[in-house]
Amino acid sequence: MKFTLSWLKEHLATDATLDEIVERMTMTGLEVEGVEDAGAKLAAFTVARIKSAAKHPNADKLQVCQVETALGDLEIVCGAPNARAGLVTAFAPIGTYVPGLDVTLEARPVRGVVSNGMLCSGAELELGEESDGILELDANLKVGTPVVEALGLNDPVIDIEVTPNRPDWLGVYGIARDLAAAGIGKLVTKPIIPIPGRGAAPLVEIENTEACPMFAARLIRGVKNGPSPDWLQQRLRAVGLRPRNTLVDITNLIALDRARPLHVYDASKVKGAIRARMGREGESFKALDGAVYTVTPAMCVIADDEKVLGLGGVIGGEESGSSEATTDVLLESAYFDPTLIHATGRATGINSDAQYRFARGVDTGFVLPGLELATQLITKYCGGEASDVFVAGAEPGPPPPINFDPDRVRQLAGIDVKPTRVRAVLKDLGFETSAEGQSSKRIIVQPPTWRRDVEGGADLVEEVARIEGFDKMPTNEPPRAPGFRSPPASVGESRTRIARRAAASLGYLEAITWSFCPRAFAAAFGGGGDDMMVANPIASDLDCMRPSALVNLIKAAQRNADRGFDDARLFEAGPAYQSAAPEGQLRTVAAVWRARPPRHWRAAPQPDIFDIKRDLYTLLEALGAPVASLQTASEAPAHWRPGRTGALKLGPKVIAYFGEIHPRALKALDVEAPMLAFEVFLDALPAPRAKGRAKPPLEKLDLQPLTRDFAFIVDDATPAADVVRAAFAPISSSSAMWRCLTSIAANAWRRARKASPSRSHCSRAKKR
Repeated sequence: MKFTLSWLKEHLATDATLDEIVERMTMTGLEVEGVEDAGAKLAAFTVARIKSAAKHPNADKLQVCQVETALGDLEIVCGAPNARAGLVTAFAPIGTYVPGLDVTLEARPVRGVVSNGMLCSGAELELGEESDGILELDANLKVGTPVVEALGLNDPVIDIEVTPNRPDWLGVYGIARDLAAAGIGKLVTKPIIPIPGRGAAPLVEIENTEACPMFAARLIRGVKNGPSPDWLQQRLRAVGLRPRNTLVDITNLIALDRARPLHVYDASKVKGAIRARMGREGESFKALDGAVYTVTPAMCVIADDEKVLGLGGVIGGEESGSSEATTDVLLESAYFDPTLIHATGRATGINSDAQYRFARGVDTGFVLPGLELATQLITKYCGGEASDVFVAGAEPGPPPPINFDPDRVRQLAGIDVKPTRVRAVLKDLGFETSAEGQSSKRIIVQPPTWRRDVEGGADLVEEVARIEGFDKMPTNEPPRAPGFRSPPASVGESRTRIARRAAASLGYLEAITWSFCPRAFAAAFGGGGDDMMVANPIASDLDCMRPSALVNLIKAAQRNADRGFDDARLFEAGPAYQSAAPEGQLRTVAAVWRARPPRHWRAAPQPDIFDIKRDLYTLLEALGAPVASLQTASEAPAHWRPGRTGALKLGPKVIAYFGEIHPRALKALDVEAPMLAFEVFLDALPAPRAKGRAKPPLEKLDLQPLTRDFAFIVDDATPAADVVRAAFAPISSSSAMWRCLTSIAANAWRRARKASPSRSHCSRAKKR
């Protein structure tokens, strides 16, 4: 929702600065997305006048224009089809940054002719205009006038995010009402005086009162449609809307100003009565966006005796739309069921301004006032004579009243607010209050028709608290029961915390990625089954539960590489989903390392499987895993590369996989190879042993450390882990270690005599 500061001040009499207004919006619950100052962005653009335009000597579609600018007369090459002598437009001198093109102008020859600047279109100035030609400004503007002043863009634009429960904030008047209640100014309420009608009103029928409870319409004859007034065009442009004509611009203005969507029909194109009914099989119509939509019986349509005119509350039809040739206009103001409008928008993919407002629930009490307000503006700027108002159906009843105790503000929010102040705040917000009885402190609160989200006392407490200020709420913690103790972390939670710290200490950066991924990615990592598909995904490319955290980590590493971070090392502690059963959700710690040596003038070694294995063992040691008892195996899932992958097992359980990701899996993810990774399954680790209450006595040896290198001749089939495990086995003396190693060597020698020997070296054995 966007609006200008001057627009807000039409409904809010205040001397507060822009910063003060934005701050108060935030404190009252209005989330301010940003404040855009178009004047700063377009400060270099000025008004210029084309004196002459001649065909370019070397190009058929270009013209060489002599232009009167603030810098004097300049020669500018222009390709716009509407460039002509006498045209007043926007000019950008050399050195100006053009936001719509993301370029800075330089003096360069264009087909042999140097252009000393640029004549700009609305799209190049990011004004929401089409780029078919350059801007055509008022011919009375003085050359050198800033464009922001000429277009009325020197007015800050405030952009807010509206929560679904506050449709009244989709109108500037509703925002001003809340700010006035918060004490930032005084609400300016201009009465809407009904226009007396002359002549018979159009016939309107409602066939389904649940879909359309109320439909009001009137005929305005003899209008003269055309471009809307400059102030109206500037207001719409400032918030990103392109002016169409006066009739359409007035309906857009009221939708933004009062959160009341309206629609205008060319009365000459409507045959017979207007009907609000459900759609029928086989019906379709061409909408104002140029697309043809098929109607279903689950949609509410507006139709005449012959055809569908549009989807009620969503979008109108092109055939009955107004144009500059329209002389008789049918003005519609109706109320549609929000649930039905929401479903229609999802089914058709239409997210128009009307659908956005009706789906959240517009003010049921502003159906007729909105019609009268539009009639005032149409007759003022287009002329014409209005007929009587025809109303079909009835206005939905107001929200139910609430029996409220003002002391609940203190009980729930902790703010001490007097009952008189509570009633004053609610009154400023549009709520009506009355005493329940002479002896009772409770009051009866009647929510207004635009606040159907208020359903109980807690909602009223929130209204008072946000106006008084959430910063006044105490920060006391809620009382704990006697003897309460925070529950200790589970084994899985403790391991996850330790693993995160260990991975971070190794230089890996933690990433938090989606638990979803595209189905094709999941299939490349052994997942993608039908039971893992998401019924209602948050995005079309996040439709499957990930079988491994490596999927999204690998993509994240590639995105970092695309932005210049070649040697990204990332890890994530999160779930992986092997099946839909509860035991199919695994607690894992995964890490990836793009195997790229750092850029340096000296050649740097490229990381390999042994580097990732070192990090894996360090992490497992931090987790307290029995590293000495782990067996190394070569079997691994298909997304690991054979011959460059290992699995760590403890009996039949797989503790972790490490190595290179298969190039085929990386190709499915559109990722460059190679990629090192490991994945640890925390739940597969054995439960930690219970710690004794008393520490054992310290055993301190008086011998110095002794380091020796040993070489053995062993069979090729002998796992290196067996030799290392024997070397680091708990032994009580150096002679015992020597006997152990001698035994290993003798056995290996006897086996080697039966086969071709090969040399292998074990790690250093260290013994005190």
